[in-house]
Amino acid sequence: MDEEIYFNYSAALRIYSESGVDFEEIENRLGQPSRKHRKGDRRGPKSPPYKHDMWSLESGIDEEENLEDHLFALWGILKPHKEYLLALKKSAKVDIFCGYRSSSHTAGVDISYRALELFKELEIDFSLSIITT
Repeated sequence: MDEEIYFNYSAALRIYSESGVDFEEIENRLGQPSRKHRKGDRRGPKSPPYKHDMWSLESGIDEEENLEDHLFALWGILKPHKEYLLALKKSAKVDIFCGYRSSSHTAGVDISYRALELFKELEIDFSLSIITT
């Protein structure tokens, strides 16, 4: 029996630095993170320690929604904080993690230019992590 084909997407703001991230300040501005960890923490007992502090905020929508919808949702959250995020780039790395996972080896991703406004306004390069199984 053939396995059902799936398509999953994600988009998340990530803020990280080897020299430390002020979680409290970021949370006062942006709210509670989806994930965060400190340099030296471990994902699990056998995992290597993280090399940096990291604070992350996901789009908040279902992973079955297309990538463009994730980007619009994330930009809706971040847009009022544009100047803060641009200033934060002076002391930390700020990026948008975009993910695409599928069991199809022949699929692709379409993203309108409007959904890419987030990258232009925050002066962040677009990159996409692609995993097919």
